[in-house]
Amino acid sequence: MSDNELGLFLRSRREAVAPADVGLPTGPRRRTPGLRRAELATLAGVSVEYVTRLEQGRDRRPSAPVLSALADALGLTASERVHLHRLSKGAEGGFTCRGGAVPGRAVRPTVRALLDRLEPAPAVLLNGLGELLVWTEAYERLTRPLGLLDAHGADEGPPSLVRFIFTDARARTAYPDWDRVADDQVAALKQGPFRADPHIAAVADELTVTAGPDFTERVTTLPGLPRANGVLRLIHPEEGALRLAYETLELPADDDQRLVVHIPADDASAAALDRLTGRRSGALRAVSG
Repeated sequence: MSDNELGLFLRSRREAVAPADVGLPTGPRRRTPGLRRAELATLAGVSVEYVTRLEQGRDRRPSAPVLSALADALGLTASERVHLHRLSKGAEGGFTCRGGAVPGRAVRPTVRALLDRLEPAPAVLLNGLGELLVWTEAYERLTRPLGLLDAHGADEGPPSLVRFIFTDARARTAYPDWDRVADDQVAALKQGPFRADPHIAAVADELTVTAGPDFTERVTTLPGLPRANGVLRLIHPEEGALRLAYETLELPADDDQRLVVHIPADDASAAALDRLTGRRSGALRAVSG
């Protein structure tokens, strides 16, 4: 597994920036995807040797001004800047964002009340380990037939989305875009301290054994920051193909939890959800373009 998350993130962002986006020419002999290291160094006002050391993990403690300059040069979003800061702090020995706290499994009453208000939308609350803590009745009816709410793993804790994706063969049938879903699960685990958190490290060690290269190769190559929204395709054993738009809402850091809400992305999916939940037709309308 990679122990150089800062370098991996910087390299992946550098390779994602088109030269034309920062006013640089694109020639036919360009072999490097995105920016070259020398180009990033020039834009950020640092030496190319320093960029190389950061990406290779030979320097893991850049100053705040250097991080700011790199973020400006790469055009990072606000969430990417926060992630960059966390990665730089995580390189410092003994640092964890949560100070060794246990996984956030307690659900505040107001959050439970919010989930009740979200019916008939399929919605679920997850913690930083990918565990499903509480969900709406619509989510139950949608995902129970898939096997997602079954126990996964030896600890017999809450149902685990990340374990389902990587260790349950039914997941590859349920998710036609399994590779993309798997990418997002690894990115979610790596959002923050990752292996500096002993609880996340334990999950990563378990999946290294139970899932093998499907998991470990993603850990090595993918930076953090999963997609916060998009369209999820599901194959439901009763209703067939569904397309669900989703939004992820992060709760305060003390909770270490995120709320994922799904709504139908087309009329056929809206009708299928109505049948699954026993609601009147059109109770949960499809997203309009």
